[in-house]
Order: sequence, then C-alpha cells, then structure tokens
Amino acid sequence: MEQTRHPGHFDARFVRHLASLTRIYWTSPDAKRGAPLLLLCVAMELGLVYANVRLAGANGAVFNAIQGKAWPRFVDAIEHFLLVALIVVLISTYRIYFRNILQIRWRENLTAYFIDSWIGPYAYGHSQLHHEQTDNPDQRISEDIQSYVASALGLSLSLLSAVATLASFSGVLWKLSGSWPLRIGDHEYWIPGLMMWVAILYSIVSMFFTHRVGRTLVGINFDRLRFEADFRYGLVRFRDHTEAVALARGQAIERGLAMQRFHAVIANWWDLITKQRNLTVLTGGIGQANGIVPLLVAAPAFFTDRMTLGGVTETGIAYGQVSGALSWFVDAYQEIAAWRASIERLSTFRETLDETRAVVGRPDAVHVVDGRDAAIRLVALDLERPEGEPIAKGLAGDLPQGDRLAILGPPGAVKTTLFRAIAGIWPFGHGRIEIPGNARALFLARQPYLPICSLRAAISYPAETDAFGDDAIREALAVVGLDGLAARLDASDAWDQQLSGDEQQRLMFVRALLHAPDWLVMDDATAALDEATERRIYDVVASRLPTTTVVSLTNRPSVAQIHRRRFALEVGADDTARLRRE
Repeated sequence: MEQTRHPGHFDARFVRHLASLTRIYWTSPDAKRGAPLLLLCVAMELGLVYANVRLAGANGAVFNAIQGKAWPRFVDAIEHFLLVALIVVLISTYRIYFRNILQIRWRENLTAYFIDSWIGPYAYGHSQLHHEQTDNPDQRISEDIQSYVASALGLSLSLLSAVATLASFSGVLWKLSGSWPLRIGDHEYWIPGLMMWVAILYSIVSMFFTHRVGRTLVGINFDRLRFEADFRYGLVRFRDHTEAVALARGQAIERGLAMQRFHAVIANWWDLITKQRNLTVLTGGIGQANGIVPLLVAAPAFFTDRMTLGGVTETGIAYGQVSGALSWFVDAYQEIAAWRASIERLSTFRETLDETRAVVGRPDAVHVVDGRDAAIRLVALDLERPEGEPIAKGLAGDLPQGDRLAILGPPGAVKTTLFRAIAGIWPFGHGRIEIPGNARALFLARQPYLPICSLRAAISYPAETDAFGDDAIREALAVVGLDGLAARLDASDAWDQQLSGDEQQRLMFVRALLHAPDWLVMDDATAALDEATERRIYDVVASRLPTTTVVSLTNRPSVAQIHRRRFALEVGADDTARLRRE
C-alpha cells in the first residue's frame, strides 16, 4: 500500500480550519454552560501560577533559614511552605477536574454535530463522491474529535499558563539576577536581568532545533490514523463475511490483504518512532542541560558570598519556570503535531460533507418532489455516475397508484440506479421524480439491512422498538414462514450473520406488513427466494396490503409475470432509455 504524506503546514489553512471547528461548539446553545467552565479553568490556571510564585518564595525562605541555622524561622518557613504546597495540590487537582468536565461537554456537542451531518440524507451521496478523500468517517468521529477537543483545551490552557508564568516569574528572575555579575575567568560582567536573557536565548535555540527535527510528525500522524483505521476496518469486514470467505476458500487472500494493511501500519509506525526518538533525544537533552544552566551561572555569585543559598534555590526555581514557559512550544511539539493531524482530518471531512450538500442541492440534479396526483412520475430523468458518466438518458413515464407494477430491466446499473433515484438517495444526473405528497413509502433493496439489536427492534426498524405489538409481529412472522423466530424477539444479535439470505429477505416483508406503506418499492428484494416462496410472499402482500402500490424492479421475467402491469426498461447504445408499458 502506497503511503501518503500530508504536509500539515501551520498556515492560513490551519487557522481557518481551527477557527471553523472551534466555532461549532462556541456558537452552540451549550456554550452558555461551557463558557463559565472555561472561565473557571482559566482562573485555575492563573491561580496555579500565582501559587507557584508563592511556593518558590516559601522554598527560598526554608533554605535561608537552614543557612542561618535559625530553628524558629525554619519551623515558620516549613509551616508556610506546607500551606502553600497544599493549595498548589488542590488547585492542580481541580483544574484537571473542571477541564475534563468542559472537555466531555465539548466532545459531546461536536460528536452530535458530525453524527447529524454524516448519518443523514446525504450519507449515501457522500460515500459515492468522497469515499477516497475521507477514509474511515467512523474513526474521524470517534477518535479525531476526542483528540482535537482534548488537545484544544490542553494546549490552549497550558499556553495561557506559560504566558502567565512568564509574566509572573520574569520580574522575580530579573530582580534575583540583577545583584551579581557574570564571571568568566578573571573578568566580571554586570548584565541587568542576566538569567532572563539566558532563558530567552536558550529557548530560541531550542525551538529552532525542535521544529527542524520534528516538523514531519504532522504528516506521519495524519497517515497513522488512516492506516490504523484501514487495518481495523478490514478485520471487521472479514468478521462480518466469514461465511462468504470460507465458502470461496478465500482465507489466504484475506490473510494477505490483512497483512498488507498491517505492513502499512508498521512502516508508518517505524517512521513515527524514529522521528519521535530523534525529537525525544533532542528535547530530553535540552531539558537536562537547561536544569544545570542556572547553577552554572549563579554558583560563582554564591561562592563569593554575593548570594544566599536560598537565593540560589529561588533563582533556580524562577529560571525553571521562565525557561519552561518559553519552552512551551518545545515541550508540546509532539501533541501539537497529532492535534494538527486531527484538525485536518475533521476539517476535510466537514468540507466534503458540505460539498456533498452542494451537489445534492444543485437545481439541475435529480430531485424527488411532491407530485400533483397519485402516480410516481419520471420527468426528463438523466441518470449519471458520480463522476458524470451517463447511465441512462431521457427516462420518462408514469407509475399509477393502486396496482402491482413490475419494471423489467437489463442486468447492470440502470435498474438499481433508478431504484435509488426513486428512493431519493441518487442525486447524480438531471431531472425530477414526482411522488404523491404525504405518501408513506418503504424501499426494499436486494441486500437487507438488519441493525445489531434485538430481533423485535430489527423487525420494527426504522420505527421504535415498541411500535408494534407481539401478536402482530408473531402473526407477520408466521405468514412468511418465519414463525420459528417468534421465541427470539428479545434476543440481541448480529442478525445478518445469524439468518440465511432468504430468511433476511422474508424478514423484510415482515417489516413491510407491519409498516403497511402506501408504496412498496423493491429492487430484486426476493432474489434469494425460490419461485414458490416468492409467489407466496407476493400473494401475502397482495392480501394483507390491498391498498399498497407495489413496484418491483427486476431483471427476471418470472417475477414480472406475478404483477398485473409490466413495464420494460430499455436502454439504447447511446444510453438513451425509455420506460415502455407492455
């Protein structure tokens, strides 16, 4: 599998994407609850900075008391230190607690937004248009949102803390480092705010080398999420089709495909850990070296009695706080890289959803509208593939209400595409389809969909689980020959794995009998049944749903013969199609 690499630049595109994603929550109704939580988180961060300033002073007082061998002053300093330390611990704990509350509210809101956008009327069109550009929507919604929200809060609050720390400790460090010179050999140099300049210079050098070493991590993390999701999806797909693979003796091929996807994961992982190793060595070395810098600079002043031991300790603490604040970018670089990848994946997903809405909503696309009478009417209908290749041109015709209609079409894409267009999920092409206003329609495809839930819920779908009584469900099961399932109504399972193909199709007719639609439109919905069972099912539908108009799209003449009215779907060599009544 060829690996791709997203550039992941921190440019105007990144700013636009970040602002767009952030706006979703902070303009939502829940922002009224989120704003006080955010203010509380900000207050906690600033409070922690202030408490750390006080803790540094308390620490210096302890060591000054030790140096002066003043026991009463030492006891007082220890008591003060412990009180400040307790406050630091409490603030540190509750700043994380309140941040997590805001994080889960933000994630809940953003997840609901993307689920509403994805699991909606445009999902099928999106999958046809953008399945290559937006791989694994499930992972983007489940994992990328969590990563984006956690890092958005964590990075922004830690940056705020870094700025506040810099502002708070800069004055302390400037004052502490202004009373002694920098000694080099036999020469002394008096530099105002010496340690501040050392911290600034050290941080600039650190940021430069960190970005040089770690800038490829954004693209690597972008690919890591995709390769991991592809590998997992392949395994899930095999699990859902174990019988088909076993019957085809395709285990060796499936193993090869699984390992091919996994090798992409491993190749990306090696790339990631190599780059992370280099970055960790660099940042670790920077951190260790930075810890000794204040001692190297301040120790000569202590040895010449220009500083107390407490002053050296307080200088070291202040330098560490200032240097840590200035090194925020260095310390957060790996998280920023992963965050950038999550933002890109969520933003591109959202953009393609918007593009799908634009395509579906085009005035010249295929539209399903309320009709003027009781018939389904095809008006100047051109069907195309998503990329614009024609499937059928010039379809026109009326399907009258109140009868059993069969549309006999050739094998291939035309018949199924027409079925999807009537169902309102195929916008690719031109023209319109008129359906009686307020008509309740049910569409049965060749491959049934059975959610993983109780059998009762699967039968009632898409209605609520308790929409139909037990007696009605059992009676409907019996008339289609599935009375053996009546005892399992409350059992939950993956029913598409437990039931055979013909049982699944008969279960769809149980659903149709219960819902009693005005129009029942089917695309080879009885293809898995034998002819006798197929005819019996159609007879059941006719007797149980006498007012339902049945439209069957099929390529089998035997099915067409069951219906009272028949239409031929004919497509010429130039893709021109017509619906001819036989």
